[in-house]
Amino acid sequence: MASWMIDRLNVETRVHHADADADLDALFRGDVTATHYLVFLMRTYGFEAALEASISLTPRLEQVVDPRPRARAGYLALDMMALSLRPQEVSDLPMCLTIPLFRSVAEALGWRYVIERMTLAHNVIRRHLMTRLPTEMELASTYLSAYDGVVGKRWQELGTALDEVCSHPAIADRVLAAAGEAFRCRRTWSSADHGASFARDAG
Repeated sequence: MASWMIDRLNVETRVHHADADADLDALFRGDVTATHYLVFLMRTYGFEAALEASISLTPRLEQVVDPRPRARAGYLALDMMALSLRPQEVSDLPMCLTIPLFRSVAEALGWRYVIERMTLAHNVIRRHLMTRLPTEMELASTYLSAYDGVVGKRWQELGTALDEVCSHPAIADRVLAAAGEAFRCRRTWSSADHGASFARDAG
């Protein structure tokens, strides 16, 4: 069953979608390399690991949606180590420090929407990279594969949680504002270097 709040988020955050999807451009270039993929993993880890930490501290969130099956930062770490990073190097990667602690479930779900939206493209990304980087994807695709077989279920669960939480227009507006903030924060984070030079050296 379709979620009315997901539909509203899709429409009212559309202005941010092109920028968010542009983060994936390097993975679809004709000369994509393992270094491009490693940079993608590093940037994603710096944002998602920090966001997962904030989400996990949100009061009463587990009463609405269980964050544990959605935690993927560990998969990112495994993939980076499979591509050459040492555990200490993963630990030393920069984290996005502008992600706030969330005062409400509504805010946490607004931010969650932004990274869950990206999982809808993960299967396409993985299939594409399998044709370009088959060895690397054989070793390091646990993050992109994390929702295999359940991506639709996870998306529907998020929609159900959003519909339940947004029982008042003011709460729905809070979710929308949080999602917009998350898109802007993620874009600022992704547009900076954040260790890409290190990944190029490692590659």
